[in-house]
Amino acid sequence: MLASRLIDSGSLLRLGSLRQLIIGSFLVALIPLAALLWQSHTDLTRVSRMTIDETQQIAGIVSKVQQLESASVVLERALRQYQVLKNDVAERLVQNALIRFDERYAALCDAKVSVDGCESVNTVLAELKSFSAFTSEADLAPGLGRLRTALVDVHESVDDAIEARLTVQRQDVADMQAKQSWLSALLVSVSLALILLGSQLVINPVRKLKLIIRMLARQQGRLPPLSTRAPKELVGVEKDLHWLGERLAQLEHIRTALLRHAAHELKTPLASIKEGCALLTDGTVGALSESQQEVMSLLASSTSRLNTLIEKLLDYNLLLQQAQASFTRVDVEQMVSQCIEDYQLALQNHKLAVNIEASSISADAELLRRIFDNLLSNAVAHGALDKTIYIRVAVENDTALIDVANHGSKIPPEKISNLFEPFVRGDGARNDNVIGTGLGLSIVADCARIMHGEVNVIDVDYAEVCFRVVIPQQEDQ
Repeated sequence: MLASRLIDSGSLLRLGSLRQLIIGSFLVALIPLAALLWQSHTDLTRVSRMTIDETQQIAGIVSKVQQLESASVVLERALRQYQVLKNDVAERLVQNALIRFDERYAALCDAKVSVDGCESVNTVLAELKSFSAFTSEADLAPGLGRLRTALVDVHESVDDAIEARLTVQRQDVADMQAKQSWLSALLVSVSLALILLGSQLVINPVRKLKLIIRMLARQQGRLPPLSTRAPKELVGVEKDLHWLGERLAQLEHIRTALLRHAAHELKTPLASIKEGCALLTDGTVGALSESQQEVMSLLASSTSRLNTLIEKLLDYNLLLQQAQASFTRVDVEQMVSQCIEDYQLALQNHKLAVNIEASSISADAELLRRIFDNLLSNAVAHGALDKTIYIRVAVENDTALIDVANHGSKIPPEKISNLFEPFVRGDGARNDNVIGTGLGLSIVADCARIMHGEVNVIDVDYAEVCFRVVIPQQEDQ
């Protein structure tokens, strides 16, 4: 059980897998942030240590200054007592006060902080040490005054030194904050760059999968080669899509072959049936009764409709085999006139007029003729009777716009999405009472696709139904 769990966990985190890539990208993106945290902690520790040291030094200096001032007060009192008493006890008090003052002076002036006024204090102290030479308090007063002045200088010097150290400390903190700011910006930028890089390693294979799916859906030829630098899961999906593409190609080949053989094989017996029906109808093998002639009429009509279906299948089969278009300059008005001649009988029976506004365009003549044939046939079969069919061709921004519009019932929006799929027939009744093959609009869409264009249903103000074919213009070949 434990071994199977280890195997499962190893397969989940195997090298090159999607999980491995995501976790690895996340950890790599965290490295700059971890470095930033470590640097911030180091700087904060250094600031804290520096603050503690400076505070201790400043507090020590202030304490020494206070002790020196206190020792000066004791020394001054002892000297004044000696001038009054002039005995051994007073002399010992002065000696003790001098020793204590000298210790406080040495502790302050020997400190790391440079203190101005120590020389003056040392000079005055040397004078006061010969206190026994003073005869009166008046002789002592100038020395005590100079001592107080020297102590004031010492106090001011200590204040200046403390302020200088605080200024240096503030400058160090400001420099450290500036360093932290640009370091944070740099490391965050690096993290974002690493995150984008890691996401791009996943997005690129996904985009390729989307491209392959789009190519499969549109049958756009050979698929791109398999990826060599991608997570294993996505490479597996890509292999499955390549297999699916090969399978679809096989099915397409089978479908094309089936249509080709079925249409071809049906033509021969159909020709025999039509010939037999014609012989029976003409009375070549004997006269037919009225009921027999009615049956033969139905057989002839069904045979004609079956012939139309086979021709449509053959036309669709030929279209599937054409992969590229050959662009030439086409006189659209002449081509449309030829199409109208083919449908002249149907147009007269349905009392339909055709309004043409056309200009020459660059297109594949055979494919364009199929487009006009099928759109005009669709307009004749589904358009309103005793109305006008509009055919308008124009070129705008190096794009040919072909509009074929007719009056009649509008196409429901929910039907437009699959209207151009093969073998999809409209719901409305046909004017010729013939069951359609559902290939006409599909042939139009495939012809437009081969010429790098498309067909859509648009709304116009002069008709209820309008099909627009868009064909990008190219140089003549």
